[in-house]
Amino acid sequence: MMIIIKFVNYVCDHVYLGLSPFFTSLSTLPCHVQVTELYCSVCECAVCEDCVAGGHGEHPNVPLSQALAQHRSALQERLGTVQNRLPQISDALTFVKEILQQLTNQRASIEEDIQSSFEDLHKQLDVRKSVLLMELEVTYGLKQKVLQAQVESLLRGQGEMTASCSQTEEALGEEACAANLQAERDLGERLGELASYGLPCQPEENDQLDLLMETDGLRKSIHNLGTIVTTSAVASQSEAMGAGLEQCVVGHPASVTIVTRDKAGGACKSGNAILSAEVIVDGEIVDHKNGTYEFVYIVPKEGDFSLALRLYDQHIKGSPFKLTVTRVSETEVEVWAKRRGKSPGQKKKGSKRTSSALGTPRRKTQNPIEDDLIFRIGTKGRNKGEFTNLQGVAASSTGRILIADSNNQCVQIFSNEGEFKSRFGVRGRSPGQLQRPTGVAVHPSGDIIIADYDNKWVSIFSCEGKFKAKLGSGRLMGPKGVSVDQNGHVIVVDNKACTVFIFQPTGKLITKFGSRGNGDKQFAGPHFAAVNNNNEIIVTDFHNHSVKVFTPEGELVLKFGSNGEGNGQFNAPTGVAVDVNGNIIVADWGNSRIQVFDGSGSFLSYINTSADPLYGPQGLALTSDGHVVVADSGNHCFKVYRYLQ
Repeated sequence: MMIIIKFVNYVCDHVYLGLSPFFTSLSTLPCHVQVTELYCSVCECAVCEDCVAGGHGEHPNVPLSQALAQHRSALQERLGTVQNRLPQISDALTFVKEILQQLTNQRASIEEDIQSSFEDLHKQLDVRKSVLLMELEVTYGLKQKVLQAQVESLLRGQGEMTASCSQTEEALGEEACAANLQAERDLGERLGELASYGLPCQPEENDQLDLLMETDGLRKSIHNLGTIVTTSAVASQSEAMGAGLEQCVVGHPASVTIVTRDKAGGACKSGNAILSAEVIVDGEIVDHKNGTYEFVYIVPKEGDFSLALRLYDQHIKGSPFKLTVTRVSETEVEVWAKRRGKSPGQKKKGSKRTSSALGTPRRKTQNPIEDDLIFRIGTKGRNKGEFTNLQGVAASSTGRILIADSNNQCVQIFSNEGEFKSRFGVRGRSPGQLQRPTGVAVHPSGDIIIADYDNKWVSIFSCEGKFKAKLGSGRLMGPKGVSVDQNGHVIVVDNKACTVFIFQPTGKLITKFGSRGNGDKQFAGPHFAAVNNNNEIIVTDFHNHSVKVFTPEGELVLKFGSNGEGNGQFNAPTGVAVDVNGNIIVADWGNSRIQVFDGSGSFLSYINTSADPLYGPQGLALTSDGHVVVADSGNHCFKVYRYLQ
C-alpha cells in the first residue's frame, strides 16, 4: 500500500506532518496556495505547480509519491543492512568476551604462579637461613669447646702453681730445722714437676668466624626474576608471504614468512606469539624475536594440499592457503632453491601433523561398532550415584570403576556393571580431606591416588578409603590428572604449572618436565595422562589441541593432533587411555566425542556415542572387562561403551 502525503498552504507556508528526518528539506516552501504533489530531484524538496513554473522550472521533477517510495526503499535497505550486521556483531561480542575471560583467567593463573613461586623462594630462603644459622652454631660450638677446654686446663695449672709457690714461700719464711727437711724436699719435687709441666700456652683454636654472602649475583637474578610475556598481535591483521605459501617442490625445503601486526595494522616488534602451522608433514617454526616468524617444511609427495597458519588459534589473513606441490627437473630445482634463499639455521619444532590434521584419515575406516552405549549412571545431585561436575575416571583390575566427583568433594566407586559400592571424601583443606578432586588412579598395591586441585597436592587412600599420605605439597600448583607407571611411580599432570611430575609413592620427586607454551616439551593446560606398554607417558595438551607421548625421562617421542573437527583433530582433548594393543583412546572435550588412534598417532575410528550424545567428556579409562568408561561431565553421569580392541 502506498501512502501519499499532500501539503496544503493554509496561511503563508506549506504545512505538513509525518515526514522523517530524511525529508527535512521539504520544511520550507514558497508561499503558494497550491497542493504539493511533485518533488524536485535537484533541490531535494517537495514543490507545487507554482514552484515548477517559477525557480524549479528547469529542474527534473517526479511525483511526490514516487520520491517518497524511493526514500522509503532506501531507508528499508539501510535498515536491512544494519540488521544483517547484528548477528555478526553478536558473534564478535561473544568471541571477544571469551577472549577477555580467558585473559582474566590467565591473569589469575599467572598471579597464582607468581605467588606460589615467590612463596617457594621464601621457603627456600628460610631453609637456607636455618641451615646457615645451624652451621654457625655448630662451628662456634666446636671452636668454643676447644678454647674453653684450654682455658680450664690453664686455670688448673695456674692454680696448682700458685698454691705450691705460696706453700714454698711460707716454708722458706720459717727457721730451717731438721723437722721441716722432708716437707721442704716434697715441695722441691713438686716445684720441679710444675716447672716442667706441659701446659697449652699457645691457642689451640682461632677466633675466625666470617660470613661469606655472595648477594650481588643473587640480587641481580632477583631483579631480573620473571618476565610477563605478551604481544599485541592479532590474527586478522597478521599476514604471510613467501614462495612456500602457494607452491613448493617435492622433497625440498619451502618457507613462509609470517608478519604479526597489531589491531591498527602496525608491525609488532617482539616475538613469543603463539603460532601454529598445519600441513601434511612436520614443520619448524622460527621466532626471529622481532615480530616475524618463518615456517619451514618439506613435503614428500606431489599434489594439492591445505596450509593453515594460525595465531592464537585463529586463522591469519588468507589462511588456509592452497598449496601446490610439484616435481621438477634438477635444473629447475637449483633455480627455485636460489630464488628461495637460505633457510634459517636455528629452528624449533613445529606441531607434528598427520594426514588427519586436514580432516581426512590416513586409513579410511568405518567404525564397525554400532550401538556402543551399554549403560549410563548418574544424574546431577549430591547423593550416592549422583554427581556434580565429575572429572577423573579410573578402573581397577578387581572390576571397580572409580569416579572423581569434583564439586561433591568425594570419590564414588561402582562395579563394572554400574552397581554403586561405596564413596568416601570429606570437604576441607587438611590432610585427608578433599577440595575439588579432579583425577583418580589405582596403584598396583590397591591404594587409591587422588589429584586434589584446590589443595594443590595428591592424596593416597587405602582401597577402603582410609587416608594414608599426601605428596607434592609445596610443589604442585593445580594437579589435574594422575596415573601410575609400570614401576609404581605416581605421574601427576599439573594443569596450572603446565608440568608433569613423577613421584615415588613415598613422596620423593623423581623428575619433572614441561613448561607453559606451544613447543614440543611445553603444555597449555594439560589435563590427563596414561601409560603405554613401553612405559611411555601420554599426555593430553588441552589448549594446544594435541596429544604428546614422552619417555619417563621427559623426552618427546610422538605428538599428534591439531585444532579442528575433522578425523584426528581435537577441540581441547581431555581423558586418555591405552588398550593392550597400544591403541590410544582420547576424549575430545570440545567436539564431545571419543576418538581412537594407533600407537603412532594415526586416526583409526570413533566410538559411537550418537544414541546418547556426550557433552564435555572429561576422564576416560578402560575397564577390566574391556569396555570404555567416560565421565560425561556436562550430563552429570558416566557412560560405559563397547570397545573392540
